[in-house]
Amino acid sequence: MALVESLQMAIDYMEDHILDKITIEDIANEANLSPYHFQRTFMILTDLSVGDYLRRRRLTLAAQELVNTDSKVIEIAYKYGYETPEAFSKAFRKQHGFTPRDARKGIGSIKSYNRLMIQVSLKGAQPMKYKMIEAEAFQVVGIKENISCGTKDTDATIPKLWGKVAQDGTLETLARLNNGPVEGVLGITDNYRESDDTMDYWIATAFSGEHVPDGLRSLEIPASKWVVFEVEGPIPEAITDTWKRIFSEWFPSNGYQPSSAPSLEVYIGEYPNPSCEIWVSIK
Repeated sequence: MALVESLQMAIDYMEDHILDKITIEDIANEANLSPYHFQRTFMILTDLSVGDYLRRRRLTLAAQELVNTDSKVIEIAYKYGYETPEAFSKAFRKQHGFTPRDARKGIGSIKSYNRLMIQVSLKGAQPMKYKMIEAEAFQVVGIKENISCGTKDTDATIPKLWGKVAQDGTLETLARLNNGPVEGVLGITDNYRESDDTMDYWIATAFSGEHVPDGLRSLEIPASKWVVFEVEGPIPEAITDTWKRIFSEWFPSNGYQPSSAPSLEVYIGEYPNPSCEIWVSIK
């Protein structure tokens, strides 16, 4: 249960410093994870980015303060991290559906997001098929996109990107170039950036050539110990379900944590109906 306990410690840290300017590095350190892997794990388990969680919690507390105190709106705005009343009012309306001044008058129903407590159900009835392997460092080549970590944005952007590379011939090119130690075409997440809440998403393939083909970019995947999970069921729903089970069932049941290497989704066979594996580097 070490991973779950670490995540809860990080959430408690966020709550204890809800009024402070904390960074993803500060929060991830509480969980003993890299910022990228903490953000990735948090999103998989909660369907929220860290930024979304902090914003929702602050606006929930701000609404409660508007209703229960006589503090000025401008004072509450500054307290919860907004530089102007206008910015605070815009964010408040987006979450609650009405203005701070309406809240003070008792108009409208507050949309409250409560303090998060991670609870894991270790059912174990449905088996997870996996194997462990150790692999030397290898190169991948492909295309890279900067994508938002907001769950809805991510869910919309990635399928569109796969559709695009299937139509423009890039997917066929990657399949032809695949001559490295991992079979198939890869979906890779890497390099989280707190500044704009984005990460890199690659569609790539393992490639052992010395020269990167025209129009593609390269990424070095470090030597790692990997746990490789079979994905069973229709894609993409089965991929999302497997990711959730990896972090809510497998990690809490085993003595491992994710390591710093990128995560891989390995697609073997022809698009749009390939078989799929999820590769997670572990320590």
